[in-house]
Amino acid sequence: MADLTTAHETLIFERPFACSPEILYGAFADPVARARWGLPSPTATIIYDEADFRVGGRDRSRCGAKSDPRFLVDVTYLDIVPNHRIVYSEKVMDGDRALSAALHTIEISPRAAAALLKVTVQLAAFEGEDMAQGVRFGFNAALDNLAREIAA
Repeated sequence: MADLTTAHETLIFERPFACSPEILYGAFADPVARARWGLPSPTATIIYDEADFRVGGRDRSRCGAKSDPRFLVDVTYLDIVPNHRIVYSEKVMDGDRALSAALHTIEISPRAAAALLKVTVQLAAFEGEDMAQGVRFGFNAALDNLAREIAA
């Protein structure tokens, strides 16, 4: 019988960005921008098959290695307050196998001439604790990319 253990973890990422909250919010709202800065490595890809950034809207994408974007990501936007907050649910699949489900909360706060970003991911991983390590690595790499993009 397969291991039916679910690993739960709350991951928090907090960073200041040298830009306005509007610019930071725009980087999350625009799927073209997200596909550009959201990659965890140069060998990865994100392909949006559907992008509907509004409350009740859905994003459907495929990601993974450029040669094998096999992971399916299904996002539903639950709450959006422009320039301040984005809340969405996310399910990640590998074919018919559910790998994880998560609630993501993106909070953007003004700080002097900058914006403070706080991302909270409440993760349920269905195939062990490696998923949390992958999410931690992927978000840190993506936020590094976002910082470089904003600085450019």
